[in-house]
Amino acid sequence: MDLERSFGILLHPTSLPGPWGIGTLGDEARLFLDWISASGARWWQVLPLGPTGYGDSPYQSFSAFAGNPYLLDPEVFLARGWLSGGAPGAFPEDRVDYGLLYATRWPLLRRAYAGFLGRATRREKRKLAWFAQAEGEWLSDYALFMALKNEHGGAPWTAWPRELRAREPEALRAARGTLREEVGFHAWTQWAFARQWGGLRAYAAERGIGILGDMPIFVSHDSADVWAHPELFHLDPEGNPTVVAGVPPDYFSATGQRWGNPLYRWEVHERDGFSWWLARVRHALQLFDLVRLDHFRGLQAYWEIPAEEPTAVRGRWVEAPGRALLQRIREELGDVPIVAEDLGVITPEVEALRDGFGLPGMRVLQFAFAGGDDNPHLPRNFPDHGRVLVYTGTHDNDTALGWYRSTPPEERERLASCLAQEGIPLRREGDVPWALIELAFRSRARLAVIPLQDVLGLGPETRMNRPAQPSGNWAWRYRTSDLTEELAHQLRALAERTGRLARGEPLR
Repeated sequence: MDLERSFGILLHPTSLPGPWGIGTLGDEARLFLDWISASGARWWQVLPLGPTGYGDSPYQSFSAFAGNPYLLDPEVFLARGWLSGGAPGAFPEDRVDYGLLYATRWPLLRRAYAGFLGRATRREKRKLAWFAQAEGEWLSDYALFMALKNEHGGAPWTAWPRELRAREPEALRAARGTLREEVGFHAWTQWAFARQWGGLRAYAAERGIGILGDMPIFVSHDSADVWAHPELFHLDPEGNPTVVAGVPPDYFSATGQRWGNPLYRWEVHERDGFSWWLARVRHALQLFDLVRLDHFRGLQAYWEIPAEEPTAVRGRWVEAPGRALLQRIREELGDVPIVAEDLGVITPEVEALRDGFGLPGMRVLQFAFAGGDDNPHLPRNFPDHGRVLVYTGTHDNDTALGWYRSTPPEERERLASCLAQEGIPLRREGDVPWALIELAFRSRARLAVIPLQDVLGLGPETRMNRPAQPSGNWAWRYRTSDLTEELAHQLRALAERTGRLARGEPLR
């Protein structure tokens, strides 16, 4: 896959400003797209868009296919007459209060659904029916899963009655009848999400901006996917995982990361031609122009942790059929625009898998100044073909300013030396974010991606995620006034000097 020399901004939609307690797919998202278009950017990178549960992580979603109803713009429902008296309420401006959001957003959406049932046109209702039929392969299970979750007080599916855990046909038929309205509500949220996201993506395309999306390699145990397809995962007779995903001790944690996701029974996936994976990738291509496959190394070998282990220390590497999967995807879907998130313990086998399919990898400048001169994250060590994406930091890193404040003196010295060689000034601590941005822009990497926090020069209080910390993440939001014309001009000038300025032509 070939990428043009360009740059993008990393910002999850939850971090958009606005009065509704969380970013939405409405006017503020369009203002953000206008701003990054003015800055000369070619890409907007988002995190996974699925509905989130405990811990609020987009990487632990109730579905690998559904969209997050929290992102729906209530202004659309007000304008359609489906919602009245829907005042936003008293939400904090600079962070997401997920507890308050849970208590207020679901009742608001249910009111909007009641308004839809009473006031929508016949054409709109036909469109909902067509959507439900077209997306029925996943939507039918998701809507019932969410209805049953609500019926059982939010309990995980393994705590439901045995006949529902086991998906006995008679029990499912009875539940669909009894919970018909709730099932319809959850199907409607997905139709509304598809409409709003589709409109936003078209708005981006008109401005020459592509969406770089994120597809987690693993899925949450408490998800419609695992409930509906238990044969695809390593589960015991009660539906609990026997082994779970994670990574061994690394840069982020001395005890590794125990993610808890159930692991795939890859032999089952192979036997049916990876049909579930093909459906996932097809769906991702409906949402995004470029797909970042999170934890790509897990397609070559994954860290298997016994479910009873409290940390990731005691695990083992197990080979995965990544080559067969990627070949199948290519046979069915062509040269799919996939980026390999190849961070962590990367072996020659992982590199061979990535390079064998011509997939771009990733480099992170915050990792570049530890170790010796052969560090692969140093810009001078990027491959000559430039088929990589370079980040100042990712959603799992501190901000550039926070990183610099906490990094060891020897890494600061290596950074200063590298910047001096490039002629990039570093006079004070506050210069660090833009010094790293310029270093990324000057590099031979085809695509430079910058978290908005670094563009704004913000500190660790705006960090998006702290791996291995189960709560208090994913909450940061910027304010509308943060996106100034001066910052857009500064990015645009740097992009022009370094050959990364987007042409701004509409995407096809």
